[in-house]
Amino acid sequence: MTERFTGNFTQQEPIPDEGIAAALEVMKSGRLHRYNLVGDEVGETGMLEREFAAYTGAKYALAVASGGYAMATALRAIGVKPGEKVLTNAFTLAPVPGAIASMGAVPVFVGVTEGLTIDLDDLEAKLGQARVLMLSHMRGHLCDMDRLMALCNDAGVTVIEDCAHTMGAAWCGVPSGRHGLIGCYSTQTYKHMNSGEGGLFVTDDDEVMARATILSGSYMLYGRNGTVPPAEVFEEVKYHTPNVSGRMDHLRAAILRPQLARLDAQCAAWNARYQTVEAGLRDTGGLTIVERPEEETYVGSSIQFLLLDWSEAKIDEVVSRCKARGVELKWFGGAEPAGFTSRYDSWRYAPSERMPKSDRILKGILDMRLPLTFTVEDCALIARIIRAEVSAVYQAG
Repeated sequence: MTERFTGNFTQQEPIPDEGIAAALEVMKSGRLHRYNLVGDEVGETGMLEREFAAYTGAKYALAVASGGYAMATALRAIGVKPGEKVLTNAFTLAPVPGAIASMGAVPVFVGVTEGLTIDLDDLEAKLGQARVLMLSHMRGHLCDMDRLMALCNDAGVTVIEDCAHTMGAAWCGVPSGRHGLIGCYSTQTYKHMNSGEGGLFVTDDDEVMARATILSGSYMLYGRNGTVPPAEVFEEVKYHTPNVSGRMDHLRAAILRPQLARLDAQCAAWNARYQTVEAGLRDTGGLTIVERPEEETYVGSSIQFLLLDWSEAKIDEVVSRCKARGVELKWFGGAEPAGFTSRYDSWRYAPSERMPKSDRILKGILDMRLPLTFTVEDCALIARIIRAEVSAVYQAG
């Protein structure tokens, strides 16, 4: 009998009971706004900021409306201007170049390796074109951060890390988001903590944090934030920094705080599922596993593999055959954006030149979510289905 998977690839776990209870308390109070506090009360948003700063080892954390907002705030806080070029990954999701373009700045795309990380040789060749790199740890893959930071520091390039897929990950023990000047995270439903939409911003820099706080809509109430730079730093920036309101409300913060407390356990659960699928796909003819370096502590909330040099028709056949058996694969090589999949040439607001080496890799990337509503046994079944369908198409071809 042909096996079929019946799970739902978009079904996340429920919000923890503690989060639901805390959210109900916020709603009962009616005080949802980030600065609707009484006396010396810190509030849910301020507590989340303190706890996330402690979790990442950052001096400051700012809870915001989305990961995209965090990235745009980072660019504003370091003074990126309209027309300025900003380096970023060719393999990423639309909010990353979108954050750059929202500033009137111009994305300059850097190639991707078979490890699905930024091509450091291509980066080195392009460092002279910009003073900022918006580095996307796309789909949870960390590049050699030691080499990247050495290259950028030597070139005087400021690094902002997009950690939407690497909350809880690390390179050589240093948490993702803590190598560059600023780390930006997402708490959108399909990320490692779920508030529907939301984000977090971390830095150790006093002035950057003061600017980000004013940008997020502090209304000169910045002393009530969870992590606050010295008052004299605000005096230097508060009259020259616009209000672009976007700090997180108490309701979403209340939902997130219990999730942060159990994040490490969640990361271990994702990795058990990831490793089960990876093991099941190894040595499949025509399929390339994305190998993880020893220096990387990853969080396998999704998995990717490559069908390198396959025709579009054959890749589409694999996707269709797997879907017929209940397994949803997303293909990043399609000419038209579909859902969250897109290529650097999809973003026509950003000029780009062809990158044949990267195009070959992008064409072959297949991607799959691994929600924690799946069991390890589910993941073994999924791997068997993918293996069987890839093998059938490969052998027929």
